[in-house]
Amino acid sequence: MNFFAYRDGTLRAEEVPLPQIAAAHGTPCYIYSRAALEDAFAAYQRALAGRDALVCYAVKANSNLAILNLFARLGAGFDVLSGGELARVIAAGGDPAKVIFSGVGKSEADLRQAIEAGVHCLNVESPAELDRVNAVAGMLGKRAPISLRVNPDVDPKTHPYISTGLRSNKFGVAYDEALPLYRRARDLPNLDITGIACHIGSQLLDPAPAAEAAAKVALLADALAAEGISLKHMDLGGGKGIRYRDEDAPDAAAYLAPLLAALDGRREKLVFEPGRSLVGNAGVLLTRIEYLKHGEEKNFAIVDAAMNDLLRPALYDAWHDIRPVRQRAVDEDIYEVVGPVCESGDFLGHARSLAVEAGDLLAIMSAGAYGMVMSSNYNTRPRAAEVVVDGNQVRLVRERERIEQLFAGERVLP
Repeated sequence: MNFFAYRDGTLRAEEVPLPQIAAAHGTPCYIYSRAALEDAFAAYQRALAGRDALVCYAVKANSNLAILNLFARLGAGFDVLSGGELARVIAAGGDPAKVIFSGVGKSEADLRQAIEAGVHCLNVESPAELDRVNAVAGMLGKRAPISLRVNPDVDPKTHPYISTGLRSNKFGVAYDEALPLYRRARDLPNLDITGIACHIGSQLLDPAPAAEAAAKVALLADALAAEGISLKHMDLGGGKGIRYRDEDAPDAAAYLAPLLAALDGRREKLVFEPGRSLVGNAGVLLTRIEYLKHGEEKNFAIVDAAMNDLLRPALYDAWHDIRPVRQRAVDEDIYEVVGPVCESGDFLGHARSLAVEAGDLLAIMSAGAYGMVMSSNYNTRPRAAEVVVDGNQVRLVRERERIEQLFAGERVLP
């Protein structure tokens, strides 16, 4: 179902025309569809029906409290990467007992916070971290639930910046080092071995690499069982891709089917950590054209959103579809869609064919994941407002920052 569609020549979010949102909340503005969020989560629930499984939303994709609260009410667990993300989950009403805490650089404060909160599991990513978890748990007089994040050395066939399962990546424990490290974990006094985890990358369009990784993890779980190390869950990560341009992105059922086949008959609970596939196509970034600048080699549509609002194009050369909010009967032209930030890399789209005039609104599509969470205040630019559309209702879920807030914590020298 298309939750952002034209009606009478104007782009809408569910039942709300986007110009109405611009008039009420200004631009740039992130807009999310509640129905799209619920529909994406329901697709995972249907695909996992009849399985002992937990869907842990990857908070890094979009951490707005409204979205976390919505997923918590739908029954989701959460995958977090920092103490801050854990605090957000708890503030949004999430259950710490359904939280997986991942990340290669957990601080002592992070571990203390996670263990005291009672998270479901800590995904340990190095021998040094294993020792630190044991020490922190001992100081607290508790036993910490852990799994090892195992690097299966499977090529995910995705952008190298978002590949996480190869031998050369910083993430996880090498596959052939996992069994000895589990033996060591068994002998440490303040740890409970509860699972095994892997995650090979993001924006995966072919489920075959993920299924291959799942099969390798299953073999390791069997080797552990033979040594008396019984696992309660297997965490297969997330990474399912979405359609940004013309990709053939599988739905949740098609993506999970090969993974579930590779794990058929297993008794462990299955944990999945989708992020982008739950929120990516549920959001757009609304921006207004400030100027149209025509040059000898290129034309520029200079908009009020910038790389500080949506970093993905500058960082990954990522494609986002860009649509005029109002369809106009004017000639199309080819534009570089750029922002006002003082960097040559400040672009949102190259060579886009647009029928627009100065002052028009543009919708940058598929911006619900890794948009607002990666935004910054570069050039002392306040970050955008965020709203959720629910049918014909618009709810402000994050106020636009004010300039004075950006330096309120700073001090001048005497």
